[in-house]
Amino acid sequence: MSAIHTAESEKIDDLQHLDKHLESGGENELKTVIAQSNIPRWSASSIKLYLGVFCACCCAFANGYDGSLMTAILAMPAFNNQFGSYDSNGVFNEIQTNGTLTGVIFSLYTVGSMVGAPFAAIISDRLGRRKGMFLGACIIIIGMILTSTSHHVGQFIAGRFVLGFGIAVMTVAAPAYSMEIAPPQWRGRATGIYNCGWFGGSVPAAAVTFGTSFIKGQMSWRLPLILQAVACFLVMAILPFVPESPRFLIAQGRIEEAHDFLTKYHGNGNPNDALVAFELREMKASIALDGIDKRWWDYRPLFLTRGGRWRMAQVLMISVFGQFSGNGLAYFNTIIFKNLGVTTVAAQLGYNLLNQAISAACALTAATLTDRMPRRAILPWGTLGCAVLLGINGGLSSVLDKQVNKAGFNGEGPISKSVAQGALAAYFLFNCLFSFTYTPLQGVVPVEALTTTMRAKGLAASGFIVSAMGFINQFAGPIGLQNIGYRYVFVFVAWDCIEALAWFLFGVESQGRTLEELDWIYEQPNPVKASKRAKQIVVDEGGFQATTH
Repeated sequence: MSAIHTAESEKIDDLQHLDKHLESGGENELKTVIAQSNIPRWSASSIKLYLGVFCACCCAFANGYDGSLMTAILAMPAFNNQFGSYDSNGVFNEIQTNGTLTGVIFSLYTVGSMVGAPFAAIISDRLGRRKGMFLGACIIIIGMILTSTSHHVGQFIAGRFVLGFGIAVMTVAAPAYSMEIAPPQWRGRATGIYNCGWFGGSVPAAAVTFGTSFIKGQMSWRLPLILQAVACFLVMAILPFVPESPRFLIAQGRIEEAHDFLTKYHGNGNPNDALVAFELREMKASIALDGIDKRWWDYRPLFLTRGGRWRMAQVLMISVFGQFSGNGLAYFNTIIFKNLGVTTVAAQLGYNLLNQAISAACALTAATLTDRMPRRAILPWGTLGCAVLLGINGGLSSVLDKQVNKAGFNGEGPISKSVAQGALAAYFLFNCLFSFTYTPLQGVVPVEALTTTMRAKGLAASGFIVSAMGFINQFAGPIGLQNIGYRYVFVFVAWDCIEALAWFLFGVESQGRTLEELDWIYEQPNPVKASKRAKQIVVDEGGFQATTH
């Protein structure tokens, strides 16, 4: 008998065993085994799991650091003096006043991410999640060296491309790793906290650039670029001490190693622990040893099956909407603050730091609620709220623009100041609501929607989409702000309304579902309706069945 046939026979046996296991307690079985599980909060094995999740978060730190970094560096005089240029009339143009060049510098990072995404999937599937994070860290360090030693804009742009490539490799492996090593009762929070790691990079970057802005000379912008590698060195230092994902091990046929992992980290050393037995059967039943993760070129199941298309619809929506809801304006915070009357570099960078810190607090609050947060409630209403706040910001910015341009008006009157403060407050509130609504779920929704053998390729596809939307944001953003100013905000007001409707019509509820339930849901003719109605899922020899509310 061939290895594939043997694997299929084992899978059928696992499904039959799982059938009895689930039917004995229905949907309460997982809750029962979790209640019976004994995972000490501060044991050596639990600390290793925390360390593994933290290692994955460091990958998000590296990504978030860049988003806040370039926003601040763009406002620094020394950076502009280094890379600015004279036009044909002999007038010196700073980079931040050159919409096209600014767009290129920002967007080459996302181009690198797009190019790196397919390679990231291959690395994560073939070599493992840990090696994916390690190689991504190495590539980012190379990009850091290129950018921080640049004396010509061409080298700086090339470094941005390399940085983006490395980020793609890290951020395909990291969220999968964070989700796959966590026990079921931690899974939502572990993945949500991973994505909040973006702020773990953006807030320090905003603080570092605020501090270095007072340095005279080139080190004001070179030093923050050098510090971009700190998160990567942390990743490389931690990885030798944390275990590989048990789901990756099972996908490679290394069942005993996966069982040892579950015993040590989820079963408190007991190989017969109920949670260990439940998880092992679940993984063996749902992970194909001959799945698409073994064929680097095969993305067909993501698009050519009904369940795959519905899964990818969730990935597509969270990837597009999570980047193109107006949050992309944050790349140009210093320009926006300048347009709202914040004229000094120190004040612009200070507001940038404050914005990042408040948004981080909102995102972390949401992350702690991720395991209890209904996706179909928070995503449509949160997105609609974002549209309202951006509309307020745009309306007040319109009033401010008219006042500033009014003949004889010097922009310092009390009315102008109050309007500017209102527009600034609306912009801050928008960032808070967006961070609460999207930041944790940007990491959670894709890993919940994708099966283990689809996960690396699905996350790579998500990374490609995110980078494509980031390219539009980063290339078109400065040009739009240069040409139409505050009116650019209204593009996102309209689009956010469309997003809210899309979530209402097509969003699948995955909160609180086991992997078996989600497998059943995505195979139904209408997964949205099934996700709202399904109450109890069991597995039998004929497949998944459910009772409903």
